[in-house]
Amino acid sequence: MVQYYRPPATIGLAPFAAAKRTALPRAEPALNAFGKSGAVQMRFALPGEAVHYPLQVRENPSELLYAWVRLTDGTSADSARALTGAPRAPQEPGFYQLALEKGGLRRVLRGVTVAVLIPFDEKRGSDIEGYRIGTFLAERLGSGEKEHPAGFVKITESDAQLPITKHLRLGDFLTRDGQTQWPRYAAISPLVLDKLELVVASIAELRGGDTRVRVELNVHSAFRTPAYNGYNRFSRDSRHQYGDAIDVAIDANGDGKLSASDTKLVAQAVDRVEQQHPELMGGMGVYTSEKYNQPYVHIDARGKKARWRG
Repeated sequence: MVQYYRPPATIGLAPFAAAKRTALPRAEPALNAFGKSGAVQMRFALPGEAVHYPLQVRENPSELLYAWVRLTDGTSADSARALTGAPRAPQEPGFYQLALEKGGLRRVLRGVTVAVLIPFDEKRGSDIEGYRIGTFLAERLGSGEKEHPAGFVKITESDAQLPITKHLRLGDFLTRDGQTQWPRYAAISPLVLDKLELVVASIAELRGGDTRVRVELNVHSAFRTPAYNGYNRFSRDSRHQYGDAIDVAIDANGDGKLSASDTKLVAQAVDRVEQQHPELMGGMGVYTSEKYNQPYVHIDARGKKARWRG
């Protein structure tokens, strides 16, 4: 049985109208807020910079205010401002979630964390706040044409477990250089985050045609400071220094072991992703030599195709 109900006109009058006016803002992160892969959970911005944060708003945006809430304790980082255009990042580096306000009520949007970076210009010599970074090629050459990271994520010991994608944590991007003090600092490119998650999804599809297939991976190396990169005689200007490269061992065939056959499937997935998303074009190095503890693949998003074996 279906019964229809038409509310009386008086429901639009006090006290019901007041309840309607003070309803929580109806909004949430849009699907593309999580990247092309749908699996990126952190966005990055410099202090005061416009944050690209797609929203799905079910009411008039001009009636909404926005504010930033600290991830650590849920307190407001600033006063609420009108939601006109892209929201501006807080001035203080840290981790935040976006909150929307209407009629004195607030909704904190979950699922996407915004990391406000420490600008590169705050690096003094080779250090940031006592943490040794080293010197980038652009600094050594003194040329504005050479690149360097826009800024660095400041990571405390408790921050290391924060998810940045479905499969990655902040700690995966810490340089394994023996420095033990906290906080530590890392450069992270959202391009390589999206690319890796697309590769993992492509592997799942190649294995069984279903992106829900579980794919296990182990991060060997992500961000490497120039100091560590040079000390260990890696590539002179490795992409790891810019935060847009990751070395990862993936059990691509799902047999519970890591072997050269896994790297073949990973390589196939990387080629497939770059064909579908040319804006994520980059380098791929396949490492299967017995001198390595386990076979792994280097994946980066440098903007041009490069291939090698090691």
